[in-house]
Amino acid sequence: MIVLDTNALMMPVECEVRLFEEIERLLTDAGDYLVPEAVRNELDKLADGAGTEATAAAVGRDLLDRCTLAPTDADYADDAVLELAARENVTHAVTNDKPLKRRLLDAGIPVISLRGRNKLGITQP
Repeated sequence: MIVLDTNALMMPVECEVRLFEEIERLLTDAGDYLVPEAVRNELDKLADGAGTEATAAAVGRDLLDRCTLAPTDADYADDAVLELAARENVTHAVTNDKPLKRRLLDAGIPVISLRGRNKLGITQP
């Protein structure tokens, strides 16, 4: 199971990354995609704006159709991602957020993030 954060779901527009194809290139048995409800809420707020960020958030919201939404006690998206990673059978997390990446690695969760222009790579704890 893989947990995705807000900026991961916005990568297709912001970084021209084919998100699910890249994850499946790295992990032949990627499994299910898990997204905290706090991430959906953040995407909703961002999509109400204007410009590229709003477009990226709207596309990210559409990608939620391929994911399972999960409730958490945390309202802040980063904390919710960490909570799910600790609580569920998460094998990897996808984020470009450097502070969140460090927190996940410190918790022993491998992180998939942008490497190069539009390719993803895995960082092990």
